[in-house]
Amino acid sequence: MTQSGRNSDNGTNFAFDCTESVPASSRAYFEHLKSRGVTHFKVLLPWSQLLPTGLPSQPQHAAVTHCRTLMKQLLEVGLQPLVVLHDSTVPETLRSRYGDWESPELIRVFEQYAEFAFQEFGELAQSWVTLSHLDELWSDELPTDIALSLQHILQANRNIYQLYHRLFPDKGRRLSIGLRARDVTILSHIKRLSMLENDDIPNRVPDYSGSTVADINNSYQSVWDRFGAQLTSERDVFLNESFPTDFQWATSSESFKVEGGWSEDGKGETIWDRFGHENNVFDNQTADLACDSYHKVDYDVYLLRGLLVNTYQFSISWARIFPSGHRGSHSEKGVIYYDKLINALIESGIEPVVTLHHWDLPQALQDYGGWTNASIIEAFKDYADFCFSRFGGRVKTWNTFSSPWVVSHAGYGTGEHPPGIQDYVVASYQVTHNMLKSHAEAWHAYNDKYRQKQGGKVGIALNSDWAEPANATTEDVNAADRYLQFMLGWFAHPIFVDGDYPPVLKDQIEQKIMDCPVSEPARLPVFTAEESQRIKGTADFFGLNHYTSRLVNSSDGGCTPGPQGVGDYQAHVDPSWSSSASDWIYSAPWGLRRLLNYISTEYLNVTKVPVYITGNGMPTEYSGDTLNDASRTQYIKSYMNEALKAIHWDRVDVQRFTVQSLMDGFEGQQGYSERFGLHHVNFEDPDRPRTPKQSAYFYSQVIRHNGFSSKNNDGIKGSEFKLNGHKLSLPPSEVPSKSMVVWEKFSHQSKFARKLYHYGTFSPSFLWGVSSSAYQIEGGWDADGKGPSVWDTFTNNSIVNGSVACDSYHRLEEDLYMLRSLKVKSYRFSLSWSRIFPNGQLTSLNQKGVDYYNRLIDGLLAYNITPMVTLYHWDLPQALQNLNGWDNVDMIDIFNDYCNFCFATFGDRVKFWITFNQPHTIAWSGYGLGQIPPNVKKPGDAPYRVAHNLLKAHAKAYHTYDEKYRTTQLGLVSIALNADWIEPKDVNIHREIVAADRALQFQLGWFAHPIFKNGDYPDAMKWQVGNKSELQGLSQSRLPSFTEAEKAYIRGTSDIFCINHYTTKIVGHATTRLSPQSYDYDRDISETEESDSPTTAISNQRAVAWGLRRLLNWIKEEYGDPEIYITENGVATERTTTWDDSGRVFYYKTYIDEALKAYNLDGVKLRGYTAVSLMDSFEWLNGYSVGFGLHHVDFTNPNRPRTPKYSAHYYYQVMKDNGFPRPADEKPLYGYFRKDFIWSTATASYQIEGGWRAHGKGLSIWDKFAHTPLRVFNDDTGDIACDSYNKVDEDVAMLVKLKVTYYRFSISWPRVLPDGTTKHINEAGLNYYHRLVDALLAANIKPQITLYHWDLPQALQDVGGWENITTIDRFRDYADLIFSRLGNKVKLWITINEPYNVANVGHGYGAAAPGISFRPGTLPYIVGHNLIKAHAEAWHLYNEKYRPKQGGLISITINSDWSEPRNPYKQEDIDAARRVVQFYIGWFAHPIFNGDYSNMMKTIIRERSLAYGLPKSRLPEFTREEILRIKGTHDYFGFNHYTTVLAFPVDYGNLQHYDADRSAGTVADRAWLDSGSSWLKVSPFGFRRILNFIKEEYGNPPIIITENGISERGPIDLNDVHRSHFYEQYINQALKAYLIDGVNVCGYTAWSLMDNLEWATGFSERFGLFYVNHSDPNLPRVAKDSVARYATIVSCNGFPDPALGPHECLNPEPEATTPPAMDGDNIIHFLGMEISPNDAETGLYAVFALSSEANLLKVCKAKYRAEGGQGSLFLPLPLECTPQQSQSCPLQNLSMST
Repeated sequence: MTQSGRNSDNGTNFAFDCTESVPASSRAYFEHLKSRGVTHFKVLLPWSQLLPTGLPSQPQHAAVTHCRTLMKQLLEVGLQPLVVLHDSTVPETLRSRYGDWESPELIRVFEQYAEFAFQEFGELAQSWVTLSHLDELWSDELPTDIALSLQHILQANRNIYQLYHRLFPDKGRRLSIGLRARDVTILSHIKRLSMLENDDIPNRVPDYSGSTVADINNSYQSVWDRFGAQLTSERDVFLNESFPTDFQWATSSESFKVEGGWSEDGKGETIWDRFGHENNVFDNQTADLACDSYHKVDYDVYLLRGLLVNTYQFSISWARIFPSGHRGSHSEKGVIYYDKLINALIESGIEPVVTLHHWDLPQALQDYGGWTNASIIEAFKDYADFCFSRFGGRVKTWNTFSSPWVVSHAGYGTGEHPPGIQDYVVASYQVTHNMLKSHAEAWHAYNDKYRQKQGGKVGIALNSDWAEPANATTEDVNAADRYLQFMLGWFAHPIFVDGDYPPVLKDQIEQKIMDCPVSEPARLPVFTAEESQRIKGTADFFGLNHYTSRLVNSSDGGCTPGPQGVGDYQAHVDPSWSSSASDWIYSAPWGLRRLLNYISTEYLNVTKVPVYITGNGMPTEYSGDTLNDASRTQYIKSYMNEALKAIHWDRVDVQRFTVQSLMDGFEGQQGYSERFGLHHVNFEDPDRPRTPKQSAYFYSQVIRHNGFSSKNNDGIKGSEFKLNGHKLSLPPSEVPSKSMVVWEKFSHQSKFARKLYHYGTFSPSFLWGVSSSAYQIEGGWDADGKGPSVWDTFTNNSIVNGSVACDSYHRLEEDLYMLRSLKVKSYRFSLSWSRIFPNGQLTSLNQKGVDYYNRLIDGLLAYNITPMVTLYHWDLPQALQNLNGWDNVDMIDIFNDYCNFCFATFGDRVKFWITFNQPHTIAWSGYGLGQIPPNVKKPGDAPYRVAHNLLKAHAKAYHTYDEKYRTTQLGLVSIALNADWIEPKDVNIHREIVAADRALQFQLGWFAHPIFKNGDYPDAMKWQVGNKSELQGLSQSRLPSFTEAEKAYIRGTSDIFCINHYTTKIVGHATTRLSPQSYDYDRDISETEESDSPTTAISNQRAVAWGLRRLLNWIKEEYGDPEIYITENGVATERTTTWDDSGRVFYYKTYIDEALKAYNLDGVKLRGYTAVSLMDSFEWLNGYSVGFGLHHVDFTNPNRPRTPKYSAHYYYQVMKDNGFPRPADEKPLYGYFRKDFIWSTATASYQIEGGWRAHGKGLSIWDKFAHTPLRVFNDDTGDIACDSYNKVDEDVAMLVKLKVTYYRFSISWPRVLPDGTTKHINEAGLNYYHRLVDALLAANIKPQITLYHWDLPQALQDVGGWENITTIDRFRDYADLIFSRLGNKVKLWITINEPYNVANVGHGYGAAAPGISFRPGTLPYIVGHNLIKAHAEAWHLYNEKYRPKQGGLISITINSDWSEPRNPYKQEDIDAARRVVQFYIGWFAHPIFNGDYSNMMKTIIRERSLAYGLPKSRLPEFTREEILRIKGTHDYFGFNHYTTVLAFPVDYGNLQHYDADRSAGTVADRAWLDSGSSWLKVSPFGFRRILNFIKEEYGNPPIIITENGISERGPIDLNDVHRSHFYEQYINQALKAYLIDGVNVCGYTAWSLMDNLEWATGFSERFGLFYVNHSDPNLPRVAKDSVARYATIVSCNGFPDPALGPHECLNPEPEATTPPAMDGDNIIHFLGMEISPNDAETGLYAVFALSSEANLLKVCKAKYRAEGGQGSLFLPLPLECTPQQSQSCPLQNLSMST
């Protein structure tokens, strides 16, 4: 074997021929080449040596053997042979015999030689070149003989190509002509000769060194030479082919453009935040909210599922994860957002592709120079490292940067983008330098630490235009090359070639520096050798962002900085190119193919990586027809096709195409004025609804077909259903039916039991679906030959009709998009009979109608959606109605013919058939009431006849399927019946139960009884109609009868039970009219709504969720426990409710849960659920005034855009979870509170004491309020209340039974100071409290006293009350008295209870004393201001005067609900929820714990006040001294909490009051349990959340829960299971806050000890653990069942784990016995009292405990102060470690025994 070589323009390339044997050293040489990354080795076959005579029959065998040996050895070391048949010149031995290339004989010989070579070596080589050096055959001129030679060569090449692929049809093989640089000049001649197919276009092939055979010095020149001469028609030819099988289809977004939440959850400011806030963006817009994607993960992933993309590229906001840019500022909440997004993508089968940095640098880093500061390299590496470690297990593709050129150019060069630096001389180049090094460090971090374990890829997404020479001159070609080198090469060359900037770039800058000694135009940093080595090869793929092209001409840029000046070029656009909304982007799709070829040539020969197109798209205007974006569709279609050409024709390894972007967003400096999205975002609506544009539907179809091939997917089959057993014949129903057991089982349920939410899931095979019907959505009423239906006739004379409806007939892809997005398992739709058979008869077949349904069915099956087809949904062909419609018995056969056709045509794919939808509606509303077509008003007889025919038509269709199709198609046939649930008016009256049963039999049994029982109508119906008919003088019943044969034929004609259900009715017995004859009167019932349930947009259709469970149970009992599918269930909302439909969410949440109860708890065989409906549609008689849809349809827009509602995302989650698995925060936690945890219960003086004028007590404002008419419910007063003033012992006995360690009660200010001042002290009143305190201490129960619980002395109110600042002093004086008199025995104090209620409810709403409501804008704030100052004065008084002696603790009790957003996906609702909390708890907590009112309150009230024209804020201001005096006036956080609310924004206009300032409304979740108070809904999760809020907002203070409880109203029931449930759930949430979250919970107080006067609701609402019998003058206290439960929790100090066995705390203590009477010998004098020795011992311990408190408090206080605390604090005593706090136990135990 010899080595031959050829000198070329730029060196020598070597190849081996096969004339000699392979040398021994060759293997080592080949292995060396392999180690250098070489993949192919060129093998030049010696034509004249292999076939010396030219004849294949006379080969030289030695040469053949040498060649085979060489190729095998190459393969053994992993190199692929690149076989060249011949170079160019004909060997002399052959030319002398056959002539030169112009000879046809030589061409024939060459083709024979090629076939010989394929046979000998074809299995050893995949890549072939026919001729490699055409340039040696001719000069630039092409004489005629040479043209002939070229034509022969090209013809031979074509023949050889076809031969090769015929011999080797397998994929992956390639053959072409190899051209070198000088050969490119003949390309135009080749094109002119039109001899080459697309696959024949010459390819360059790598030789052994990894360069190319072409030996082209300039990659740009080679690409230009190849494509520059293309004709427009050739350039723009459309390729109808598919992309590779595993091609990745993507769309993208960028964090700052879509996320919003600019300061949410601790996110740091970015340079784009600052840029927008400084009004540098169009129309002063900002990205503060953007698309609100931070809260809308589910919304965005919904769109992605609809699009069918398998990849989603998004960027992470650096400042959201590291607010300062550095790891030390880690924000976990920001990280959780990306966790949620990534997880949601993966759950939907979408691969996440993450960009680490897309322009939004943390402002904190920019403050130190940003990308110009080299320290950012390490910061970026840390940030990248964190992302790899946190997300890398799920993210397998990473872009370090996206379009870094834009950062360098626009951010630091021109200053158009933030940070707005205009320095193209130094900064711009330095930024690129640092970004390249940052990229490399991130790549190496992944490569070194994560790649082996995670197996992902890291690359960079570079942006580049294509540059085309403006003129075909060498100067402009070179200028275009410079354009690309200054844009793309600036970043790509260092990474993909040699670790350094492109020579062209460096040379150009160097030359400019020499030419411009005065003004330096550019300063290019230099990489060290080590840096170059570290940067080179740091990409696993080449990411390309490409949008447009430029025409470039050479120019003299002089000394002007910037790429055009330094690069000596100018860029332009061709005016013929299509423009866009951006002055930067013009459509020139062919540029993409050329750019891809350039990239492949320039960069990917050295670094062999695939190309990912990471961004391509165009913007449209923000006005006009924003949804019908034909220009975008054409743009992405043409660009994608150019990528396809590059893949198919040019062999460029493109593996992904990313359309930018998923949705409209904040487009940088252009704000929202340019729209790149496939989805329209309405930035005028705070909900930011997303609506697919036409381009989204187009893109989804490209993805579905994987390109532009027209191949169809044949052979799609539907899911098969198996019948479970033989259908039994059931006996007829009795009167009333045995199913009355359902009322016996459920109607006596308590409201608590009825509404208690159930957690669980359905079976894995449960069929979740949505529905529609033909007339409601299809439109196209007369399109493609469709005949009119009765509904067309009925509505076509009306403005409101279904002629267009949702236009689904023309928008099938849009409907499929919604279904894909929802990810439903089934779709129920109906066939339009008149679309298939325009006149209803078989002879009128309309094939186009059939084609529509075929496309629909195939489309469903393509996405694994089961078609559930309704054959008849009310739209009878008008031609059949002209024959009397369903009142004509001939319809039975006609309907059967129609069904038979449908079974035969669609049954191979449809396996779930419904014959009729709601035949009851057809019969009664259509032929009785005449409300719907055909509008027949014959209520006495027509409904019965029609129903008779419908039943027989259904049965015949069923038998047709059963006999002809079932064995081959294996489907199901049923009928969809509708039924309300019927609840008896009085379940205890038998006649009412009979009436309810009769109502169900007339509605549901009318059709279900014949089909599912005995083939005949229910006896209740037959008797009722028969008797009525006889009373009306008729000879026979108006209800037709079936023959025995008909009964047998009808019986059992349904494979499953399909039920449509919406509401519940209350029914009682009634004797109704005999005339006129009517189905309605035949029933003898009265019917009303269930008035306790929410109304809906349709009258008489209330949302009564619990009725569904009962109905399902009734069907189970009545019809032999069939398999049931809920085929319709949903709720209507008003037309004004668009996408924020929380009412529908509540409906599904409660109704589906009732279905789940029936399935899980009752054993109902529920197999599926169908939500009504897929989208808003024509709602029959309601037209478009209401909507049932999960998607909003804009019927004013001809495009009928479909936008997902909140309910669509909610329903998707329900389906994904397959029901309602118990949330983590609902699962019980077993564990214990700290050892000395405070267990307490509470009361308030006015509510329990009575004795309103006893022993000198003064009047309080509540005395006056209650004695004012219409103020308190039922005119109740606290005059006697619970008479606790006279029942100390009884009250203490209750406390002992509860086992509490503390008792919280309040002192009646007017009882001790009748006029509110210390001028007169009522000692009798004080003595009451002495007696109470002493009794508590004697029982080892510690008192916690509230100084003020709302009962202000009326005397003080007469002089202004809390509005008068003198009340502050009066309160201080009052507190001073109480501290002095009781402080030696009381160590736990509360100054004021719930100042919010005092200020706002008492002085704003006027719903509590003193009942003032006429100054709601100012008075509540004034009162609140004074309350805060009064508290502070009392605290300081105690702190300075009494704490040193008494050693107690003092604080204030603040109440607050927790607030959640009504729509958790909506920033506006989230903000409203925050306002609710800040205006509630923050109003008083913020000044006391943080100092001054919150900025939110101050800002909002000030701005609203000034906007109203007031001179200052209505919220009073604290002076600096007052702020300091108030701040820290707490020893603990006293907190009252009951419930949670759902908040949403409400604009009150210019109204000036608290609610208007808060600008929020609140509602409750319908799934939450009720109480006896309308405002109190059981929502335990909110308790834990607000405790965490206190921890975070107020520095984790010690918290004593000073009130928490639940009320009831109505009949007395001592079995208060709802209260036990409440305490278990709420206390367990407090335990979670303590053990899991580290909230410093120190005590819990149950409200209330006993039923009492519940303020303005009187005694009607009862919160007590003990019942007080007010009908007995002795007011006895009786324990409710909850007493035992609460006492057990107290005894256990939490919740023992049942898995560990019974805990000793669960053992009941023996009942106490009556103590023996004391005799004189056993009396001891102790502290001035005569008591027994045992009582004296107890007293001694009490005194000891009190003295111990004082000593311990000194230590406690000193420690807290030393740690910088405000006020006082409990001492942490590490007495017992919980498993969650097992290290150092900080603040483990807070002692109340101070």
